[in-house]
Amino acid sequence: MALINEIKGKSMILTGDEILNEMKAGNISVEPFEMSRLNPNSYNLCLYDTLLMLADDVLDMRKECRYKEIVIPESGFRLEPGHLYLGRTLEYTKTLKHVPLLEGRSSIGRLGISIHATAGFGDVGFCGFWTLEISVIQPVIIYPRIEICQIYYTEVKGKLSRYEGKYQNNKGIQVSGIHGEFS
Repeated sequence: MALINEIKGKSMILTGDEILNEMKAGNISVEPFEMSRLNPNSYNLCLYDTLLMLADDVLDMRKECRYKEIVIPESGFRLEPGHLYLGRTLEYTKTLKHVPLLEGRSSIGRLGISIHATAGFGDVGFCGFWTLEISVIQPVIIYPRIEICQIYYTEVKGKLSRYEGKYQNNKGIQVSGIHGEFS
């Protein structure tokens, strides 16, 4: 099957064992790393204890958005429909040779929680925390450090060009930087 996928030019998803091999080779890094969160072809990432909630009723792409910071208490925090919450992963990841992709865990999705609107795709060379675009279908109580999403990796065919964009080496939750593209 692997040979057929290579012939058709499809990307290949790394297995859990291959993720470990690439970590040993220094091509993938997840900090902190816990072996118990490694899956057959992905790794579960956790939600940090802070969220940003949009504070503006109307968003203008030409202007920087205002946000309200929320610290998620151990007792949980209630997410409401109709709001966008920006969170981040607890883990800092580095991917030097593969394309990292982020998806919600099925157990989280079955509660009506989406962890990204469109930003589940990373670039080769991305280093940083993943900003999560969290929304819910109905009210849901969430907790800090819950395994909220999973990262997986695909192989790249061709010459590597590493990401050097505006979200590289971030230190926290990254708000939209699109307003800077209007200058």
